[in-house]
This record gives sequence, structure tokens and C-alpha cells, in this order.
Amino acid sequence: MTDAHYTTLPLWPNAYPLSGASATLKQLNEDFLVTELPLQLPSGEGEHVWLDVEKNGANTAFVAQQLAEAAGVQERDVGYAGLKDRYALTRQWFSIYLPKGETPDLTALQHPEFKVLSQSRHVKKLRPGDLQGNRFRIVLRDVAGERAAIEANLKAIAAQGVPNYFGAQRFGFDGGNVEQGRAMLAREVRVRNPKKKGIYLSAVRSFVFNEVLAQRIQQGLWGQTLPGDVLDDAGRPTGPLWGRGRVTSTDEAQALENSVAARHAALCDGMEHAGLDQERRALVAHPAELSWDWPQPDQLVLSFSLPAGNYATSVLNEILRTTEPERHTDSEPTPAE
Repeated sequence: MTDAHYTTLPLWPNAYPLSGASATLKQLNEDFLVTELPLQLPSGEGEHVWLDVEKNGANTAFVAQQLAEAAGVQERDVGYAGLKDRYALTRQWFSIYLPKGETPDLTALQHPEFKVLSQSRHVKKLRPGDLQGNRFRIVLRDVAGERAAIEANLKAIAAQGVPNYFGAQRFGFDGGNVEQGRAMLAREVRVRNPKKKGIYLSAVRSFVFNEVLAQRIQQGLWGQTLPGDVLDDAGRPTGPLWGRGRVTSTDEAQALENSVAARHAALCDGMEHAGLDQERRALVAHPAELSWDWPQPDQLVLSFSLPAGNYATSVLNEILRTTEPERHTDSEPTPAE
């Protein structure tokens, strides 16, 4: 895909041979269990009340609205570290700024889609990205295909990781956020809502990163370190999150990245003029403590952890093809960015 219009997302390549298997994902909310791994736990003192919340069938923003109403504060006084899927059973932390007065007992709050498991005070507000990562337990139903092919990919993933693609959730329904972002950057449409503007910019930036990663996979280079690669603190090669400033990679890595940027020149130029700065993101994601079990012949249960910003769908896509029950789609990305 080149500049012009981005009405459909490309089918980005897999790193491992396709298993030919398929399964149903999220047949029940409980089939997708996500537990947030916090950077720290509340200290017991401070101006913010931290809440350990379990939600079932609700998105994060809705829960934040309900908590603000129950506590009698503005929505801006409620913080959280990351977005979690709506159609899932998730556990995550919220914070509420309540410096004065009596502390309400929010564990008594009754709601069919979430419950407050515990609360404690802390000295700071939770902000996006304030988490180590997420722990997943995923039940895949109606599994069809060769178990040997599925397990071969699982073993490869455990040993080598997966391409660190941004998940489809990042790009909106049918990838529409990328085209909206293109139109916004081309000044064909005006986007006044700062939140929507941020969503569209993130989608465009993520799209270009995925294109770089796809190019490396096509050339058999996704898990290798190229001359000129920029490595992260863990020693992993990184790809560009486009913005202002010189690309920090050099040699072969820079040539590959610039070739992708040339194909999407209008997007990259637009991001630079939108004020985004160059950043980097690891090209490889390594699921920790990956394990699997077959409780029934057609049922596969996966357990693993991922750092903040990594997508569980990147792991699933390298194992088999999944479909979800038909439902109104307004779910959010699994990890925090």
C-alpha cells in the first residue's frame, strides 16, 4: 500500500509458517482474562484513592465515568494505567483524587459490569503507561487443525518471541482510523476533538511501524540485528515511531526504514509537522511464562505475560486464526500504550 488512500489495512505477514488452524476467541467474556501488573501498589497514605477493579463486559472509560460519579468528582480526577478490552474479564487499577473529606467506601458500589475489590490511598495519580504489563489467560474454543502444527508454533514463540505488531484494535473498525488520520494530516478534514486527533495520529504512526516490521519479516530479518539497528535496553532491535528529527538508525537498518517512509511519504511528513518526535519500539515481543494446555480436544488454554504496549493478538496471530462472536465493536486495546 502506498500514499493516496488507506481504506483497507494490508494483510501483514506472519513470522512463522501458518498452522492452518482456527478457533473461536472470546465466546465468553471469561475466556479472555487479563490481569494488570502494576508498577507499584498503594502505600496506604496520600491524596489519591487507588481501586483494584474487576470488570466484565465494560470498557475502561465507562468504568472511570461510573467511579467519578460515585465519588462525586470530575472524570479528569480519575486515572488508570491502561485500556482493557470490553469483551473480557479484566482486573486493573484506577485512582481517584480525593484529598479532603471522608473517604467513600467504593467497595460497596453495586454494578452488573464491574466491582471494586479493594481500595487504599496513595501519593500519586495513575497515568497511562504506569504499569509493568499484563498477564493473560485465554481460552480458545472450537479449535480445528493439526495440534502438532499449533504446538510447533507455540514452541517457536516461546524460544524466539513474536513480531511486535500493533494490534488491529489500534486502527479502528476496518482500519478506518488510518484513513481518517491521512485525511486529517492532508487537511482534507478538520478534527477539533483532541482525543480523536490523538487516536488518528497514533493509528498512522502505528501503521508505519507495522509496515517497517512487515518489510523485515518479508526479508527474513525481523528477529535479527541489522547493521545500523538501534537497540533497546534489552538489546532488541527497534523500529521507528515516526516524527520530527533525524532517524537514529544507520546503514542497512536506516535504508530499510527510509524505503518504507518513502512509500508513505505524506503520512510521515504529516506526522513530523503534527509535532510528533522520533521514538523507537522493539520489533520483537517476548511473552513471558508462556504455557498451554488442552483441557478438551477442541479447546486450547494459553497463559502468558506481556510488557506494557504489547498486544496479545500478536501472539495469537502466530498460532492460529481466530474469529469472535458477532457483536457491536467498540472494544479497546488490550495493553496500555
